[in-house]
Amino acid sequence: MSDSSPLPPVRLHPEAELARDALSTPLLSRAARLARWAGPDTRVDAGGGLVDEQLPAAAEVLGLSGDDAAADASEAWRVAVDTGLVEVVDEEQGTVRAGEDLALLTGGSPQDVLAVWLAALETVLADASVPDLDGLVDEDGEVDLSALDWDPEAEAEFLDGVLGNLYLLTAGEDTPGDAPVPLPALAASVIVPSDMGEPTNDVLEQVSDAMMRLDDQFRMLEPVGLVAYRPVDEALMADADEEPAAPVDDTDVSRYGMVRLTPLGLYGMRARLLEAGFEAPAVGDLADKGADALLDGTAAFPPGAAQAETEQWLQRRESLTAARELLAAARGSDAGAPLRRLRCQQALSLVGASAEPALREVLDDAELGGLARVWLTEHGAVDVPAPSEAMVYWLTIDTVAAQLAAEGNSEELRALVEGLARQHGGFFEAVWRVDHPATADVLEAMGRLHPDKKVAKEARKAAFKARSQQGG
Repeated sequence: MSDSSPLPPVRLHPEAELARDALSTPLLSRAARLARWAGPDTRVDAGGGLVDEQLPAAAEVLGLSGDDAAADASEAWRVAVDTGLVEVVDEEQGTVRAGEDLALLTGGSPQDVLAVWLAALETVLADASVPDLDGLVDEDGEVDLSALDWDPEAEAEFLDGVLGNLYLLTAGEDTPGDAPVPLPALAASVIVPSDMGEPTNDVLEQVSDAMMRLDDQFRMLEPVGLVAYRPVDEALMADADEEPAAPVDDTDVSRYGMVRLTPLGLYGMRARLLEAGFEAPAVGDLADKGADALLDGTAAFPPGAAQAETEQWLQRRESLTAARELLAAARGSDAGAPLRRLRCQQALSLVGASAEPALREVLDDAELGGLARVWLTEHGAVDVPAPSEAMVYWLTIDTVAAQLAAEGNSEELRALVEGLARQHGGFFEAVWRVDHPATADVLEAMGRLHPDKKVAKEARKAAFKARSQQGG
């Protein structure tokens, strides 16, 4: 995942709701309980971990039992220390006290609570990148790292890559954000090369190994609230030596594990991506910005996110004022101007009839007069002057240029191109003369997109004339 281009915009839950989710996660709630339980007799080792003798008492406070009780209590304690819920007073004596951040969980703002949760998340992610050390302890009780093929940096990058892909799948407009992702597909997304047709047996084995690693890691990440996870079927893991647990048909895929980011996890991943330097927009970021920022910012948004962002922007403004701001921001002859005007037109479709004066003010504007007439006609306004032929052709070029910028060579644009050439006799002979910066580019695109070779040739000839006229 490259940090050079913006990620899809995400729709986050309100921070107050996310803060409540954070407080109710098993791991943070356990860490808070242990921080309140800790007292003068509590002792930690040199690393800040709760001494072994006190783990049973900590587990009892948390209501934990079974083989994993001590380990779960130890993990919760480590989170309490790393997040500042507990402070080590004297390292030599191993004494502790409640940390200053403990009070934030009950008396702080939602942002304060989420900051504590993000610190807990970092602790768990670091732990999830560490392999299982069972069986690697030598006779002296030391861990024999020479027997472990482990690259800490590569392991962290692998997990970050997987979570980054899960974020993209969650943020994408074509997939419902609450739909779980099959673990085989997620593992394959970071293992299988994008240009590989049929994966080789070696690649399938790598996917299988990655799935087993991810199964362990997602089990660790679920208690902190990052993901909702359905683990790999134990029966499949038992057969792992006989047959690699590679992706099979869709009817069985759920047995290989299913995972999704929670709303809290989506918030956490976006915070991490922003920290790492990615451009990771969220719907609502532009609500308090100017109209120019709205039109430019939503230029690359998918339609649903662009509308949601625009609706939030409009809610903070009076309709007439908003319309005037949008129209002013839509002007320009730069390469991005046609798409700005398209976004302006879409935004104005959400504004009521009270915005009519703003549209009438630009009827004689060469760049805005066409879209103003469209809006006024659609809203049933009277006395709307008919556009000149030159304005119709200019608006046509502007619209196609915007669609090219927004969608590329889409089927919808192909249909638009065919319709224009069919409905207007002598279209290409007239349109190459249009004084618009994108005229030649639009005609070249029409020549590329039109299925009729004769019409396509006409478009290319018109493009040549337009470029010659523009001095290119």
